[in-house]
Amino acid sequence: MGWEALAQWGADAARIEPLTGGVANDVWSVRVNGRRAVGRLGTRSDADLAWETGLLQHLDREGVTVPVPIPTTGGRLFAGGLVVMTYVEGGPPETEADWRRVAGVLRRLHRLTRGRPQRPGWRSSTDLLQAETGTKVDLGAMPAESVARCRAAWARLSGRPTCVVHGNPTNPGNVRVTADRVGLIDWDESHVDVPDLDLVLPGNAAGLDDGAYDIAAQASAAWEAAVCWDDEYSVRRLAEVRAVGDRA
Repeated sequence: MGWEALAQWGADAARIEPLTGGVANDVWSVRVNGRRAVGRLGTRSDADLAWETGLLQHLDREGVTVPVPIPTTGGRLFAGGLVVMTYVEGGPPETEADWRRVAGVLRRLHRLTRGRPQRPGWRSSTDLLQAETGTKVDLGAMPAESVARCRAAWARLSGRPTCVVHGNPTNPGNVRVTADRVGLIDWDESHVDVPDLDLVLPGNAAGLDDGAYDIAAQASAAWEAAVCWDDEYSVRRLAEVRAVGDRA
């Protein structure tokens, strides 16, 4: 169906200009009901999009600043792979204080989503200690030594409670800061996992102790390597994951 689906948001709904930052999706500034919004077109399943839009509605009800799904004229939250959401104002974090505020919002996200079911088709980092695949992850495509390094990093998270993680909060483009609030956008990578993966922030803004930060940083690097294997970024991230025999 493609962008023709935008007509389901009303006769005046229209694309305005493409937005940067979308990798797996086509993301545009759109106009719906005379207001600026964001449209994201991708290939995720209806079950996947239902999980994501339901999460965003839940967080909005709890007072977390997120892009809120705008329903079609027929009341649907997505159509033909297209989701239309409110535009979140603000700029990227620029100071240590900004990143500490981001850490506070992430910890609130984690508290509000304990016990939430896994995103359909996804696996957590600790699930991948046994599983080979999950959405973007295919460990079978990686060299065996690389898989062993990633799994050794993830094993250090075993047994910890899980919740929804944003998935990419260290990207300044995914954060919208104003004087009175911090918003998180781009929830395409969100899923259920160990919360520490979200807390490897610039300047250790989440205040993790040395041991906790090391565990989280190694697990996060391994996750990013596996998710986008094998482009230049994933190879660089894998290089940050210590060899199995070098672990503390």
